[in-house]
Amino acid sequence: MAAFKLSFVVSNDSFSSLNSSFGSVGTNKGICGSLVKLKRIENTHWRFPTSVKKNPYLRLEASRDSLALTQKPEVQKMEKKGGSDDLFDEIKDRFLSFKKSKYLENSKHFQNLAQAQAPKFMVIACADSRVCPSNILGFQPGEAFIVRNVANLVPPLEKGPSETNAALEFAVTSLEVENIFVMGHSCCGGIRALMSMEDEGDSSSFIRNWVVISKNAKISTKASAANLDFDQQCRHCEKESVNRSLVNLLSYPWIEERVSKGVLSIHGGYYDFINCTFEKWTLDYKGSTAGKECTKYAIKDRAIWS
Repeated sequence: MAAFKLSFVVSNDSFSSLNSSFGSVGTNKGICGSLVKLKRIENTHWRFPTSVKKNPYLRLEASRDSLALTQKPEVQKMEKKGGSDDLFDEIKDRFLSFKKSKYLENSKHFQNLAQAQAPKFMVIACADSRVCPSNILGFQPGEAFIVRNVANLVPPLEKGPSETNAALEFAVTSLEVENIFVMGHSCCGGIRALMSMEDEGDSSSFIRNWVVISKNAKISTKASAANLDFDQQCRHCEKESVNRSLVNLLSYPWIEERVSKGVLSIHGGYYDFINCTFEKWTLDYKGSTAGKECTKYAIKDRAIWS
């Protein structure tokens, strides 16, 4: 799988440019006005009904993997038999199993956690039921302060208060986490909604008013990936939106200050649950250019776990 490089510019007042194009890896250059370069997505197979109908291979894959957003999985881990009581009986059994096999066997660790927490990570992930960060990345109790919202978005400072930036403030200024990790994923319904919505729409929609936070990722995707089909554009935007959120993090003075001092790092990630691969990268913050309304960013330490 080809790697990608990101280098983009943000004005102190607003985004000055953040354009994406597909290409191969090059040397990271945090230069004002440079382009975002991402790999071309080839042979991408999506599990949406329209694609399945057109492609026999996709139909076979969808039947086997049962990963479509609109399809009901063939096998449910938690089966509803006689009502909600049966479901909670199963949850009760899981809790008691956790207590016996984990809590009691590590009681000292949990007693220490009862006194205080000191996580190294803050994770911002999607609320999607298929992408639990602790399950995927193995975070143990006390290791990560996790916030989940629709499409794993970070609103910029000027957007106003939300539970996400409230959690950011607590994690950074009180818990003093060392890493902020924004984790995107494949087949994201929130990003698909963003890519599908009209410029003018229902202003009373909570979903619309939330995902519009990443409208610049949509604009960039439409401009640089116009030759791709809609599903591939969504995949492109899923990653582009993560990068936008990384930039939005720096709109908070208490985050920007710590990043510039090197005591806080900002990372992006992308979980492809169709192929079970994970991409991870780090925002390389170059700082403000002296005497210029320009700040330089790039991507470094990109890795693919497969």
